Amino acid sequence: MTYELYYWPMIQGRGEFVRLALEEAGADYIDVARVKGIPPMMKLLEGPRASYAPPFLKAGRLLIGQTTNILLFLGQRHGLAPKDDAGRLFTNQLQLTLADLVVEAHDTHHPLGINLYYEDQKPEAKRRAAEFRSQRIPKFLKFFERILKHNGRYLVGRRLTYADLSLFQVVEGLRYAFPSTMKKAEKKYPNVMALNLRVKERPRIAAYLTSDRRIAFNEDGLFRRYPELDQ
Repeated sequence: MTYELYYWPMIQGRGEFVRLALEEAGADYIDVARVKGIPPMMKLLEGPRASYAPPFLKAGRLLIGQTTNILLFLGQRHGLAPKDDAGRLFTNQLQLTLADLVVEAHDTHHPLGINLYYEDQKPEAKRRAAEFRSQRIPKFLKFFERILKHNGRYLVGRRLTYADLSLFQVVEGLRYAFPSTMKKAEKKYPNVMALNLRVKERPRIAAYLTSDRRIAFNEDGLFRRYPELDQ
């Protein structure tokens, strides 16, 4: 099967979590909007079982929306999640926690609303980012550090799951958006950083990261680098 991934062609965004899973699985997929433009994606948003917003994945007759839901599907199909219910649900639970972190990271630069420009909410963004850097990043990373300390090389069991891939992406995003903060913090979370390197060195992920399929971080995505928010 050749999957069809529908997501905005100019950013990593939430679609990147799906891309990483597809790449690690060695799955055949088309990043549709990057090949055919945005109109085919918008058309599928109008159907009776449409997703609220991208990303969504077409797998045969299935049309699956929401990042965590897509990863739940791919995890079962491609060995990126445990087979037992407890392990499968815990992996999904970790992914939902990461989704919460991603929302908070996004809201550092758009604390008042996504329809306002960053320049229209800079004072509020500075205040929100300060709290995120000092309180929320440590709280989230401490949680994942503790899970890895208990479970070993990976977040769930002895094998890599999509949650590990997603934690890698979040750490990379935080490094991009808050380089000074992360440089100071990383020594406190050795297990998280070891996992990050472990994922980065996996053959398929390493090949993907150096390919033109990997969109660079930029100031239109979830993680944005505004120096004034990292002070």
